[in-house]
Amino acid sequence: MSSVKAKLPRHVAIIMDGNNRWAKKQNNTQLSGHRAGAVQARAITNYCADLSIEFLTLFVFSSENWLRPKKEVNALMALFLTVLQRQEINKLHSRNIRIKFIGDRQRFPKKLRDQMQAAEELTAKNSGLIVNVAANYGGRWDVMQAAKKLAAEVQDNSLQINDIDESQFQQYISMGDVPDPDLCIRTGGEQRISNFLLWQFAYTELYFTEVYWPDFDEKQMDLALADFARRQRRYGKASEQLES
Repeated sequence: MSSVKAKLPRHVAIIMDGNNRWAKKQNNTQLSGHRAGAVQARAITNYCADLSIEFLTLFVFSSENWLRPKKEVNALMALFLTVLQRQEINKLHSRNIRIKFIGDRQRFPKKLRDQMQAAEELTAKNSGLIVNVAANYGGRWDVMQAAKKLAAEVQDNSLQINDIDESQFQQYISMGDVPDPDLCIRTGGEQRISNFLLWQFAYTELYFTEVYWPDFDEKQMDLALADFARRQRRYGKASEQLES
């Protein structure tokens, strides 16, 4: 790990996929897979803090996940509430980790929304790793809500259409105040971004692994980071320009 320490990404995003397939492989229930996934999310969060990575964004619940069977959705809501209980958040708080949520939280039960707000308020002044939890989040929703806010400003004449540019739009997008992800990791074998951070992924490096999320440990994280360190990020420039 030391050989790539200088090339660590500032911001890592993770699509935590494979909980259900992991549970099936273990002949266990779906909920056991999600529980194991929650444990692994905590472990990887702590590892990112150990590595002094600045931002970690976790795709916890997409806007499309409501389409799953009601029993599974209800179990996920209960698990989410358990993870957000004060004791769990206190552990992250004690490590100077800040918790923020992105997505449309209005569809969640009030008790869960209150827990989200409590976690954000408790950790608001922490200066270490910032963990963005994407809950009821979709990339298209994100672009749409930013466009609506801009349209409203144009409508009330506080903003002119010709003044809208990329930096202006960035102010209304989720996580517009932090660097875009340098690296996106997707576990579970699928090779797509599944409506996650569409705007923010313009120049993000993508890393796909067959490993199911509950098995994605520190060793697997090191493999992803080492792969990132070997890549040349050109941002539209030619290789020769970077080399010179």
